[in-house]
Amino acid sequence: MKVFAVLAFALLCVAAPAWGKTFTKCSLAKTLYAHGIPKSELPDWVCLVQHESGFRTNAVGALNSNGTRDYGLFQINNKYWCKGNISSYNECNIACSALLSDDITNAIKCAKKIKAQQGFKAWYGWLNNCQKSKPSVKECF
Repeated sequence: MKVFAVLAFALLCVAAPAWGKTFTKCSLAKTLYAHGIPKSELPDWVCLVQHESGFRTNAVGALNSNGTRDYGLFQINNKYWCKGNISSYNECNIACSALLSDDITNAIKCAKKIKAQQGFKAWYGWLNNCQKSKPSVKECF
């Protein structure tokens, strides 16, 4: 029985990273703020992440009509922004798999770059859900 328990625990430890982290609205807002996102932009970012990935770091989108995929918390596309299994511009100079990490530092850097170049309109989740109504994050601080 002890052997089974040890093996089950070892398997859990190995598999746990594959499950990814799921942020709450407030834990995400605080993390983004700690990475330099202004408080005035937090409702946009939180809304975007909610509708793109459901706050999950390990989210990989379904195959898009052009054969690309979107990765991670911000659903960053592998044709333009990260290096995946297709030819990519890799503007963020990062492997798409790195965007699935629970440490979202690199994902934030890439998302900031996308936003600087294209604004929040680069994300359909934001376009379709966040232009008119955004969640408040005031209770998070």
